[in-house]
Amino acid sequence: MDAAAAARRLRAFKRWMRARGVVCSDALRLDASDPLGVHVRAVAPIREGDLVATIPRGACLTPRTTGAAGAIEAAELGGCLALAVAVMYERARGGDSPWDAYLQLLPDRESVPLVWPADEAERLLAGTELDKIVKQDREFLCEDWKECIEPLISSGELDVHPDDFSLDKYFSAKTLVSSRSFQIDDYHGFGMVPLADLFNHKTDGEHVHFTSASDDSDSDGEDDDEQSDASADDQSTIENPTNSPSGSRVDDEDLEMIVVRDANEGEEVYNTYGTMGNAALLHRYGFTELDNQYDIVNIDLAMVTKWCTSIFSSRHARARVSLWRNLGYSGCTSQDAEYFEISYDGEPQLELLILLYIITLKPDVYDKLICVARDLVGDEEHDTIHNVVKFVNGTSSTPNSKLNGHDELHDVMKKFLHSESICSALLSLADMRESLYGSNTLEDDEEKLQACCIVTERKLYHSLVLRVSERRILCRLRKYASSRSKTKKRKHP
Repeated sequence: MDAAAAARRLRAFKRWMRARGVVCSDALRLDASDPLGVHVRAVAPIREGDLVATIPRGACLTPRTTGAAGAIEAAELGGCLALAVAVMYERARGGDSPWDAYLQLLPDRESVPLVWPADEAERLLAGTELDKIVKQDREFLCEDWKECIEPLISSGELDVHPDDFSLDKYFSAKTLVSSRSFQIDDYHGFGMVPLADLFNHKTDGEHVHFTSASDDSDSDGEDDDEQSDASADDQSTIENPTNSPSGSRVDDEDLEMIVVRDANEGEEVYNTYGTMGNAALLHRYGFTELDNQYDIVNIDLAMVTKWCTSIFSSRHARARVSLWRNLGYSGCTSQDAEYFEISYDGEPQLELLILLYIITLKPDVYDKLICVARDLVGDEEHDTIHNVVKFVNGTSSTPNSKLNGHDELHDVMKKFLHSESICSALLSLADMRESLYGSNTLEDDEEKLQACCIVTERKLYHSLVLRVSERRILCRLRKYASSRSKTKKRKHP
């Protein structure tokens, strides 16, 4: 969209806001000059506690307010799937839609990996935390469309052309819903909130919060759990729908944008979509942030067992993982995968360290431990590992007789979980995880990122930010693991 067209659509949107009772403070200016999209800027100082925008619930596009509400109810759709149907329907109505001026201001689709060409997404995201997720997303959405959207068109409930509800149009609508929708309340569920969705995100640097007056709680982005479920959950259950764009509800208080941090004249005014790493930001919203301290890298349990099998045997790997589970431990889970997180500073998840500890136990100690494993399980995970460390120390040929206090035990536990064998395993796992990125080095990716243009090479830029951040975390993991040998060298010059 060229600058003149963007300016015309913004003027039309402002007229629409006035007609629908959406109020924006004179201290704010909507700016359409940025090629990356409309944003909000302060033209006068705003201070904490200021009310800078009010949006009537009836001005929001939701499964309740859309003209397709009856068909959505009949099809028993809910959640973000229902909202995607509402967006497609109102877009298909064009100028006849009460939300036409608002929808015209939005892009056709957000540039999230879901709608990147499959070969490009595979190339740019190789090795990253999004590599598998994007492929699964496509499969889930194709299933949703086949099971829910196609029958809806065939039913004749909606007077629209089938092309307006094509798989491609569904993908486009889903990108808008995932990047711009808010949880409004129990009645409306998820909805598109005009004006509120024009505030860009800044991690830990937001100026405003979107609040729902009915529950006085902040809302942001898409439901974490909503992936492909076609049916409504309790919160999104559709009851007493209305075809009226203004909605019909006892609680009809306006939604509000409240200032939570001062902004001075000329500054862009930010909202927050929550505290999330670049993988989640790129996945849902189509952008990343440099030096995002919420970034993590995952190491799959399958990778750990593969490493273990290469050093010992598959039987050894199965037995040690089984003992680890019997002690009450497990990794993080997502769909069909189990994994461990490496934090931004390179520190491994405790459960991974404990698993590596068990994997590298000497056979005689392992044999003794397996006999008493269930007796060592405590109420808290730290209690269990404390008990295990005390037991192993007691069976050692050189036990620490001074293991009496909790602090002393904690120090010994840290020593056990930062042993030379565990650190060696971490270095191997870091190399295995690094290999997933391909033959390019971290330095290659950093050079590409420096030369990349965020406007003309948006997909490449954001994928490189993600890759570089993840690979730097692996560097910090290596530093964490290498500190053991460096400590030993200092102690034994």
